[in-house]
Amino acid sequence: MARMNEDGQWIVLMGLLVAVALFFLALIVNQSALVGQTTAEGVLEFPKNDIRDLREAVFDYVDVGRPNGVQEDIVEISLERKNAVVSFTVGEKRDVSERQLHPVTIHYNNGVTEYDETVYY
Repeated sequence: MARMNEDGQWIVLMGLLVAVALFFLALIVNQSALVGQTTAEGVLEFPKNDIRDLREAVFDYVDVGRPNGVQEDIVEISLERKNAVVSFTVGEKRDVSERQLHPVTIHYNNGVTEYDETVYY
């Protein structure tokens, strides 16, 4: 019997292995891009600046001496401009580390993010 040349079979087999490896790499890259996009969307949806603005307005309200009607204005403006349900309460001064501070409870909810905080100011 004549000897058969099997070099061509190895070339075809290696080509198949490279094609399968490229397919799996493409699949992994595609999935990582989707996960990265979802993570980025979660970061973009968190209203950090809106919450900072709300905290600043509440602390200004406490500094001025809690005039009548301002609390309702803050709540209505947040709902109108940011589409966020906001509520906050300012308690009576308490002794905290030998300082007289107001306990301030802030609630923020825009339908995606819910944020609650209690701070002494």
